[in-house]
Amino acid sequence: MSDKPTASITLADNSQCIEFSTGCPSVLHCLENQKIDVAYQCREGYCGACRATLVSGQVQYNEEPLAFVREGEILLCCCKPNGNISINLK
Repeated sequence: MSDKPTASITLADNSQCIEFSTGCPSVLHCLENQKIDVAYQCREGYCGACRATLVSGQVQYNEEPLAFVREGEILLCCCKPNGNISINLK
């Protein structure tokens, strides 16, 4: 598996841009690798603690989360960007 950047993740609250690589398992993992503090508990889409707002773009889920996800929200622990995305962590 290659670790080439495949998408960028822009943090809407501070305009920080992070490259997402193909070898990364989730948006949460990518953010943690960049030392960005994100609330989470389960890492599998059960609890919803890592819920964030998707400002623009699309994501795909590794597996459909069991936690309820409203339109415009994503669970960082179990999704990957499908192209460039912008998110709000607050």
